[in-house]
This record gives sequence, C-alpha cells and structure tokens, in this order.
Amino acid sequence: MKLEEIIDLDHKYYVNTFGERVPVCFESGKGLVLKSTEGKEYIDLFAGVAVSALGHSHPALVNAITEQAAKLIHCSNYYYVESQGKLAKLLVENSFADKVFFTNSGAEANEAALKLARGYYSKKGQAEKFEFVSLNHSFHGRTLATVAATGTEKYQAPFAPMPAGFKKVDANNFPQLDAAAGPSVCAIILETIMGEGGVIPLTTDYLQKVRKLCDERDILMIIDEVQTGLGRTGNLFGYEAHGVVPDIMTLAKALGGGFPMGAMLASNKAASGFAPGDHGSTYAGGPLACAAGLAAVGEIINSNLTANAKKVGEFAHAKLLELQAELPSIKEVRGQGLMIGVELTGVVAGDVKSKCFEHGYLVGIAGNNTLRLLPPLIVTEKDIQDFIPVLKLVLIELGGGN
Repeated sequence: MKLEEIIDLDHKYYVNTFGERVPVCFESGKGLVLKSTEGKEYIDLFAGVAVSALGHSHPALVNAITEQAAKLIHCSNYYYVESQGKLAKLLVENSFADKVFFTNSGAEANEAALKLARGYYSKKGQAEKFEFVSLNHSFHGRTLATVAATGTEKYQAPFAPMPAGFKKVDANNFPQLDAAAGPSVCAIILETIMGEGGVIPLTTDYLQKVRKLCDERDILMIIDEVQTGLGRTGNLFGYEAHGVVPDIMTLAKALGGGFPMGAMLASNKAASGFAPGDHGSTYAGGPLACAAGLAAVGEIINSNLTANAKKVGEFAHAKLLELQAELPSIKEVRGQGLMIGVELTGVVAGDVKSKCFEHGYLVGIAGNNTLRLLPPLIVTEKDIQDFIPVLKLVLIELGGGN
C-alpha cells in the first residue's frame, strides 16, 4: 500500500491516542537501517524507544521466533513451559533476583511489582503499609495504578481521580523522600535514569541513601529498569553502577528484542508476597515470547553488547560535548551508556526531531525540550560520528548556531 492509503486507514479506524504520527511507514529493517514503504532508508537512533536492542531483523532473534512459531506459539500457564524456565534462570543468574514473573509489557511488570509489595506486607499482617513513594517526572506505565505512580500530571489529568496511596517527591531530593516515607509506605519505586522525564540520572549518593532508608524502615525498593535494563546504560542493569540492590526490579523493552514482553524480578523475601492465585496472565511467559527473550538476552550477554553500549556511549557523549562547545543551542548533555539526553535551548526539540527525520535519522524527544537518543546496542562509533554533523546542520538550520 502507498503511505497515503495507510494514513487514511489509520485516521478512519484507529483510536487517535498517538496524534498525528511521523509521516512514514516502515516495511523492513536490517541492523540500524529501516526501509519505508516509499523506498527511503533511515538510520534508527531510537530503537523503538529502546526496544530493538539488537537492531532490526537480527538473525538470532529471527531464527528463535520462527523456529518456535513453527512448533508451538501458545499454551496456558496451567502447564510447564520449557523456555519460560530457561529465561527465568538466565535472568536470575545475571541479576540480584531469586524469582521471576513474566508479563506482556513494562506497565504490567510495574503493576505486578506494586501488587507484590502490598501483598508482601498484607501476608505479614501489616496491611496498613500500602502506600508508595515515586518521583516527580517519572514514568511507570499506562494502567491506572502505574499512571498513579507516574510523576507526570499530563498522564493523570484525563483519568482522575487516581487510585489512592501514591506520593510524589522530587528526584535526588533525599530530605523530601525522607519526610514522605512514613510508616504506611510499603515501597519506593524509581528509575535510575528517568527516561520519559528527560533522561535525568539519579545520583549514586541519593540511591544509596534510598536503599539505607528502605532497610531501616522496612520498605521495599522497586527499581523500574524497563528502559535502563539489559545493557542500555553500559551495565547489564542500571542499579549495578550505584552499589545498590533492589528488592524488586522490572524489565521490558529490550527483553524481547522487539517481541512484546516484560518481567518482574524479586528476591525470595519480596517474592513471598504472592501465593498461588494472587496474580497471573493468560499470555505472559508463553513459548514464543520466552524463545524471543532467550535469544535477545542471550545475544546481549554473549556478544557483550553491554560493553559496546558503554564504549560507544562514552564516545557519543564526548562528541556531543564537543558540539555543545560550538553551539549555544545545546544546554546540557545527560545520561549514561546509550541512554542519552540532549537538552536544548533556543530551538524546539520537536522541530529538531522532525528535521533529523528529513535528513534520514530517527531520534526521540522527552521531558523539558530534550532530544533523546536510544540507539540499538549494536551501534558503532562510526554511526555516531556520521550523525554528529547532521545534528549540527539541523541545529544551525533551526537557528541554533552561533
């Protein structure tokens, strides 16, 4: 179909939750390159919001999905699933966790984490511990509970009133958190880098103080690694860079390499919050999803893509700082590994995104006028080197030069 026909179908039949989309439809991809229905190629530096960690059409992932689909796509969780057990083992052996529960998305993973925290204290006879503390400008999902945990009002306003029991404090402001974490709080949920909030890193000092507070006040620490997890930050998990260990962690995005799935990981202590029948899912942890997860996570670990994310991320950060020295429109460069935010001033990040698209590059935006780069973990220094002059040209075109 032609692009105009596809757009007409969307306008006529699809619920308009995404607004006017970028005018392109992709029909194939290989590595960092996506090819549109109109035959134009684009370099993907956004990876479907950090999902396509292996790039597009990676042989390991394609083979795993096609081979499993030919054998068995779905079976109920009433039965044992071999790939489910294998993927759970792989995640446990490479993290702090003792147990895993699979979901279909990051929002569902966070929903499970919130339920688990309440269940843990309920089973201890402490049902009065039911509140959560999260951070302003955070993002944890689109279900009602995860929207309530999300610290961004625009996601909440149309659906008020929100479920009760959620407090918000400012990131990296420990006195605020200390004051909010009263006896009724069961868990603190946070991202080590707030992605949707504008690629805002939490400091090591702050995270270590949060961990200490949780230990002292019998509060569970939930780290949402939906975006930061599985190599994105230059560590397999974001928490590893800060010398802290959560009680519960959530994953999604890169977990299936593009196949939709998520996971909630927990210590044995926290996992005791669920008993048989307390939680479940019809689709989650099925043979096809877990085959994809085994391929994606296995490739990230075995090909040491975490190290590549660290190396290329440092290169990108250095090049962006050089560009900042040349152009007043770059206010700040933030992030870690291949999770990079470029806060802009004097130009609109949305306009920069559109201009980059015209030049054949896919990038994202987030937070307060921030350009967001989340390339596949297979990206090279040359890929970044090629992009920098394009970004410079775009910023100058939009009036962001000297």
